[in-house]
Amino acid sequence: MIGTDPVMLAVVSISFAIIVLGFILKLFKQPYVVAYILVGIIVGPHFLGLVKDQAIISELGSIGLVLMLFFVGMDVHLQKLISGWRISILGTFFQIIASVGLVYLLGSNLGWSLDRIVFLGFVISLSSTSVVLKILEEWNESNTQVGQNVVGILLVQDLAVIPMLAVLAFLSKDGAEPGFIFLQLAGSIALIVFMIWIIRKREIMLPFRAKFKSDHEMQVFYALILCFGMALLTSLFGLSSALGAFLAGIVFASTKEVQWAHEALDSFKVVFVAIFFVSIGMLIDLGFLLKNIIPVSLLVLAVFVVNTVINASILRLLKNSWSESIYAGSLLSQIGEFSFVIASIGVSSGIISTFGYQVTIEVIALTLLLSPGWITLIKAHHQKMLND
Repeated sequence: MIGTDPVMLAVVSISFAIIVLGFILKLFKQPYVVAYILVGIIVGPHFLGLVKDQAIISELGSIGLVLMLFFVGMDVHLQKLISGWRISILGTFFQIIASVGLVYLLGSNLGWSLDRIVFLGFVISLSSTSVVLKILEEWNESNTQVGQNVVGILLVQDLAVIPMLAVLAFLSKDGAEPGFIFLQLAGSIALIVFMIWIIRKREIMLPFRAKFKSDHEMQVFYALILCFGMALLTSLFGLSSALGAFLAGIVFASTKEVQWAHEALDSFKVVFVAIFFVSIGMLIDLGFLLKNIIPVSLLVLAVFVVNTVINASILRLLKNSWSESIYAGSLLSQIGEFSFVIASIGVSSGIISTFGYQVTIEVIALTLLLSPGWITLIKAHHQKMLND
């Protein structure tokens, strides 16, 4: 009896579905990220079940996130990012405080515990680096003023995950592990020192770069070593591997060797970034969603409105125009992928129940899926304000 290779079936199914949905959504001027997430829902275990091993897809997807941050690092104008430190650092700080404060006002009336209030505030305060960067890239807005402001805030948010995890560990029953927190702090300090060194150095010379100038195959592996080597290094310090990849991208940009690195890894990035978003779609349980459609829908709408208003208000206070502030607020309106990590800690430490965890997962995944549509609506208003 002839069997069917499950890996080949998954590859063919995912690729075919992406092509079909990608063409359809392109007619409506929607980014490919929407197609990727929808494909994850369709082929995942909660619908057709063509792909049953979510763990493998999730691991491959994490490679996509690393590659995306590597490319972003290569395209970031470091001096412009530094000049906007006030928006990125102060904007992120006030945004997290506002999110936790808003949840506190709600939770104190509902009798929620302090750990649950802080947990939910952290969850909604993190935006999606992967979705927003993908949208900015496809719309050619990465180097605009709004794009640079948003990228700066996203990167500081990613860094803010470190103290968030420490706070949640302290609030949980098990308490924080001092050794792990010290390791993260040491890694963070080393990261900052290295960034300062890059800024002062301005241009870095890659070793053996002359030998790779005309050897495309070796260029691929050279770029992979730098990208994933830095990602591995930061992960050893308990930091995000994506942050390490971003730093590697900045290093590459400082070498003035960006062009061949783009050519060497671009195809890898396209494939693995798509897999990352497919893995997000697989988390959406349609059965659970249908049973709880009203509360989940209201929560998703509330997240979009609240996050847009909070971020727009803070950016406006930091002297941006209302038009740019509202548009940037919409770009930051969804809940980010790092909130999945916080959610898993919340359920494992007993801060939320299993049901609460599933609701949180559904809301995060749906905001990632629907955010391009929300951003498109706000962008149309933004363009109208610019034209008037």
